[in-house]
Amino acid sequence: MGPTLTEISAAADLLRGVMVHTPILRLNTAGWDRLPAADVTIKLELFQQAGSFKARGAFLGIAGLTDGQRAAGVIAASGGNHAMAVAWAAAEAGVQATIAMPKATDPLRIDGTRALGAEVVLADDMPAAFAVMEKGADAGKTLMHPFEAAHMTLGAATLGAEYVAQAPDLDTFVIPVGGGGMISGMASAIRQLRKDALIIGVEPVGADSMSRSLAAGAPVTLERIDTIADSLGAPKALPYSFGVTAANVDRMVQISDDAMRKAMRILFTKLSLVAEPACAASLAAIMGPLRDDLRGRKVGIIACGSNISLARFQELTG
Repeated sequence: MGPTLTEISAAADLLRGVMVHTPILRLNTAGWDRLPAADVTIKLELFQQAGSFKARGAFLGIAGLTDGQRAAGVIAASGGNHAMAVAWAAAEAGVQATIAMPKATDPLRIDGTRALGAEVVLADDMPAAFAVMEKGADAGKTLMHPFEAAHMTLGAATLGAEYVAQAPDLDTFVIPVGGGGMISGMASAIRQLRKDALIIGVEPVGADSMSRSLAAGAPVTLERIDTIADSLGAPKALPYSFGVTAANVDRMVQISDDAMRKAMRILFTKLSLVAEPACAASLAAIMGPLRDDLRGRKVGIIACGSNISLARFQELTG
């Protein structure tokens, strides 16, 4: 289940010259407190267009629009990286984008989305933003879902294939999970290219919809979200991304907000990266619940997004 290698290769060809071929960095365990006794590599996808991996899927989605859909424009709801990714991809294609965003969204993301040419509609909260999105879709705009879309999984699959090509010796991949768009795509590619690889998903304790869904054998909706990682705060799993994830992921682990704060500080201190909480989730997992399990393995983690203002970063880590 999920995109085939032929489909992933075709998508990578379409993205070539548009997306950043983001670098990898092998971490020297000397001086890195709490890293496991493993060979750890990090992929710096936070240097991607619009600041996150979501640009890959957003570009593919807009590239697949019909002429009529392009003329009507696209609409999305997001307080996170998806907003800026859709705005960027739409601007690249000359398509008008409308993005509904909660009023409490980090101002850097609101201003960044507007700067990319999108119309921003501020709503009281995320449910209200989704209502704006659905109304726009009913009026004829194409809905760009943040994770439950084949093009979003396919975009993430190009990321997974790119990572395997850069570091073919990796035997373990630790991937952050929000709604499941990134892990479904990355895991689909990795599983086909490295059949024996161990693939582990990471969720915040307060936003563990995928873990609960996998345990239940079907998508689950959470009653509430409680995490600083707004990019990982999906309130529910949905059928397509859940199904691809279930078919390819070996296990899930949960991390606390404090663990992400610590990992954010480490990324800043060691690599001078101002990372949002989701970007630090993989590192938090290998320093915490996975530390002993990964001993002796060749581990790949991912820094997936950087759209956070300095004020918000300092608020979370200070």
